[in-house]
Order: sequence, then C-alpha cells, then structure tokens
Amino acid sequence: MDSYSETIIQAIEKVSSAVVKIEKYIYNRDKLVPSGTGSGFLFSSDGYLFTNSHVITKARQLKVIFEDGRSFLAELVGEDPLTDLAILKIDADDYTPAKLGDSDMLRVGQMVIAIGNPLGFQYTVTAGVVSALGRSLQGVSGATMDGMIQTDAALNPGNSGGPLVNSDGEIIGVNTAIINGAQGLCFAISINTAKSVANQLIRFGKVKRAYIGASLQQIELVPKLRSFHGLKNKQALFVTQVERNSPAMKAGLLSGDIIYAFNDRLTETSDQLFKVLSEDKIGQFQYMNIIRGSQNLELRITPMERGD
Repeated sequence: MDSYSETIIQAIEKVSSAVVKIEKYIYNRDKLVPSGTGSGFLFSSDGYLFTNSHVITKARQLKVIFEDGRSFLAELVGEDPLTDLAILKIDADDYTPAKLGDSDMLRVGQMVIAIGNPLGFQYTVTAGVVSALGRSLQGVSGATMDGMIQTDAALNPGNSGGPLVNSDGEIIGVNTAIINGAQGLCFAISINTAKSVANQLIRFGKVKRAYIGASLQQIELVPKLRSFHGLKNKQALFVTQVERNSPAMKAGLLSGDIIYAFNDRLTETSDQLFKVLSEDKIGQFQYMNIIRGSQNLELRITPMERGD
C-alpha cells in the first residue's frame, strides 16, 4: 500500500471510536419525530463531545450513535451560535477520546482528513489539504466567524460537527460549513477556538466575549515587510472588512490594515486574538498595533460585548 493511504488509515484509526452520528428529534403533533442528522466527536473520557450549534438547534431530544451501533441519549451542556459550537454529554464508556491538536501549527498545503455522516452515509472519510487559514465567514447565526480553516476535503450536509484531523490523528478543526454551488470550498472551526469555547460552555453553559468588529485573514509576512518595520511576527492578520459603527471603525481601523500585536502581545493568528478578547476586555481601552502601507501605527480600541 502507498504511504499516502497508510497515513490516512493510521490517522482515522486513532479517532474512529470517538466519532459519532447525532440524530435530532423535535415534537410534531405531540410526537417526537426525526429532524436532521449531524456529526460529533468525544474529546474527554467522561462523555463530553463537540458538535455544531446548528446541528442541535431547537432539538427536543438528541441521540448519539457510535459506529458499532450503540446509541445514547445526549444532554445539551451549552451552545455558542456565534462560533457554531455546542457541547453535549453522554453516559458512555468503551471508547477512546479524540486527541485535540494545536491549530496554530497548521500550514497551508498540509494534508487533512474529514470524518462524518454526510447525507445519512455513516462514517464517511474524505481527505484534502488546508487551503487557507484565518478566514472569516458568515455563520448560520448571521454573525461573522473568524479564524476559520478553509479546506478542500469534501463536506456535505451531515458532516457538520465532525472532526477535521491531521496526519497524526489529532483533531485540528470542527467541520461546519460549505459554500453552496462551489466546489472545494469547505470550512472548519479551528480546534484552538473550540477549546476556549468548550471551557466556558462546560463551566457556564454560555460564552461571554469581547469583539472588535473586523473580518480578518491570516497571512504570511514577507521578509522585506518584517525587516522594514522590525517585526518579530512571521504571520499577522489582514483586515478584509470593518463593520459599521463597530469598535474597530471607531478606533480608525481600515480594510487593508495588518494587525500584528494586541496589548504588546504578538498576534499571528485569529485564535490568538480570540483568546485575548476575553470577558475582562469588554469596555476597557486596549492597544492594537497595525501596519498601514509604510506606517507602523498604534490604535486605541474599546472592545464591546458581543451578544447572541
């Protein structure tokens, strides 16, 4: 067998027992009836699992089904529509939790594998590469989701909530979206964002966050730009759009700016920015360092609380 196939097989074997199908049920005329399916994966030994918020929305009952046919009723621990993430819990054993990787280590061109239950076909595997990092995408809730991984690993309805896996069998993303009418344009929530969200959902059942109101694209900084401005960053965040009346607009941030630091902390990825925009930053002056053409500027910004 060729080495490419062996790599994929070994990677999925490491996560196979943690990947599940999720069935949603709603009431129709006082009867529970099926209302869609999705995917998910267990990440802890005590039954916690990731899926997408849009998979479980309005559910009156949720059933989790393993590849071997075992099924369990699931409890909704919490959901965050703004990142399209939800945490469920089941009372199950005899599985190996998936190992969570580090999405900050991803590189464009890296091989990735998607596992899920598209269109009812349980436990389907597709493979591709990381097409881009740090994408911004409008989610099901209508809000912009930042720090997305773009991949060409094929996704279809039913893949939502399933894992995006690297060649070592580590989860580096939660599959969430496709672009209707396009081919090879699929997206996953980075696992570092998911980890941060999961921590709050398990503790509080919801996520409280600050936001600045800018769509961002993670980029590589060319050596000439780094040298000219004396930057330590190898990557930074390119501003593709600024929302009207947002903290970013009020601070003077413009499309085309490059964010490289926040409060004197180097900011190379959307995940890093997401982490520093914590609850304690709401309503407090912060400092953001940007490159605008030949200028190296410091902007004063006051993040706001972002609601559902």
